[in-house]
Amino acid sequence: MGIFTRFRDIVSSNINVMLDRAEDPEKLIKLMIREMEDTLVELKASCAGVMADSKRLARQLEDIESRIRYWEEKAGLAVRKARDDLAREALLEKRRFTAKKDIIEEEIAELDSLVGQYQDDIRQLEEKLKTARNKQRVLVQRHIHAKRKMRAQEDIRRLESSEVIVKFDELENRIERMEADAELVNFGKKPYLEEEFEKLGLDEDIEEELQSLKRSVGKTASGEPGTI
Repeated sequence: MGIFTRFRDIVSSNINVMLDRAEDPEKLIKLMIREMEDTLVELKASCAGVMADSKRLARQLEDIESRIRYWEEKAGLAVRKARDDLAREALLEKRRFTAKKDIIEEEIAELDSLVGQYQDDIRQLEEKLKTARNKQRVLVQRHIHAKRKMRAQEDIRRLESSEVIVKFDELENRIERMEADAELVNFGKKPYLEEEFEKLGLDEDIEEELQSLKRSVGKTASGEPGTI
């Protein structure tokens, strides 16, 4: 597959759709990034090669322009010396170098256009690569969170079925029995306040009975018939 075909396939691809359809999105995004990076390296290398060719032709162009000026000067010298034959030869050389100049200028223009195309392709691919790397970071974070969540769920299931929960249940049952025993200790007993009021009522009845007894005893001692 040629570099431009690979580049066009990469740029025209829809990363989101491809990842949604992939069985292993993380693996796919890694492969896509590697492909983009390799293609980007090749694009930059090709661009650098074209730029080098353009500079080489530019140096040739400078030399040819120098030769054109040289033969133009020689033709003028021959005319001034009345040597039309030499002037014609000099003009022919000038024309030959001028034709070369036109060809090289066209080649330089084509190379410069190709460099511009390469640079535009490189920018597009770098943007695509940036998007892919952002997607990779998101996928990695999602994968990490998913693993943590799965580990937490496994820990919960393991704890639910482990002896730890059983021991907690036993401890809870033991505490509940202790609480029940404590309640039974005081079962049937009246609260302190009620007991105190009952005592007050009982004391009052005893006092009344005591006073009645004293009155009866007093009457008996005074000769009055008693009730006893």
